[in-house]
Amino acid sequence: MPIVSFSLPEPMINAMDQVQKSRGFSGRSELVRASIRLMFEDTKDKDTLAGPMNAILVVTHYEDNEESVTKLKHRFEGIVKTHIHNKITLHNCVELFVLDGDGSRIAAMTKAFQKDDGMKSVKLLTI
Repeated sequence: MPIVSFSLPEPMINAMDQVQKSRGFSGRSELVRASIRLMFEDTKDKDTLAGPMNAILVVTHYEDNEESVTKLKHRFEGIVKTHIHNKITLHNCVELFVLDGDGSRIAAMTKAFQKDDGMKSVKLLTI
């Protein structure tokens, strides 16, 4: 199997080690492979979204990344029906977007948030 090297911030490595131990992965490589498989499945699911639909997008981020959230929200304002912002800890925020529109636009918004390094987590729930 080829070896691929990459750098990760220390908090991410610490979180990986915790997940590795709690979920019984034999090592970091096994955890990374499982994570990448999940991302591939998620990408495939999002790439097939089409037609009129509703969804909820939940994004968490550090408070100093508010500008990125605002820019993306305005870029997709045609599908955002409701936006709720809440500060969940001293420096962490959660954004909840209720979306209504074409599945491809919902997928594009989700991908835009996922690509932004300032986001801690991005979850899409289609309804």
